[in-house]
Amino acid sequence: MSDFITTIKENNSIVIIETNGYLNNVGGEAVSAVVYEKMAQGQTKFLINMAGTKIVNSIGVSILIEIIEKLQEVNGKIGYYNLAPIVAKTFNIMGLTKYSTVYETEEAAVNEL
Repeated sequence: MSDFITTIKENNSIVIIETNGYLNNVGGEAVSAVVYEKMAQGQTKFLINMAGTKIVNSIGVSILIEIIEKLQEVNGKIGYYNLAPIVAKTFNIMGLTKYSTVYETEEAAVNEL
């Protein structure tokens, strides 16, 4: 597990990944490594707790888009919660929210996913 990923847990067959730090190429690759490993084990629902991530760049977002594309191939879903306002705005501008969902809380996400 990288320094960017602080915890990985499961709740109701949803893999929840908690991040900490800058979502750039290193952070994005850390998330994708976890998602792809769990997908290989049959998991298709993912949730990212971004409370510790206050800034993202275009490379980090592009890696999330690649993850979304892979998940679409298996009818999977990904969501995010605890986004800083600037991160939520970036996700919206970059189009991530068209293919994935931002939730207010973990409970709301688990209930919907």
